[in-house]
Amino acid sequence: SRTKRLGMMLNSCSGQNLALIDVKGFDPRDITVTVKDGKVTVSAERKVECNSGLSKTSNYKKFVKEFCLPPGVCDKEVTYSV
Repeated sequence: SRTKRLGMMLNSCSGQNLALIDVKGFDPRDITVTVKDGKVTVSAERKVECNSGLSKTSNYKKFVKEFCLPPGVCDKEVTYSV
């Protein structure tokens, strides 16, 4: 489905899509969504460690997207799915 390919879909209670956000590469448990004062913030962070026996490396990946809700959309009306 399109939602699965793009990652996360945010909806208002009227069923209208407010945003499609690509969160590919992040586990759903690593994704945080906050809705406050008319703004939606989607953030995700992950750390990948690789141990080759002789050396250990760590890679970090962070994503933050913030946007304002359209006029007339209440914070409590926003839902999301991953």
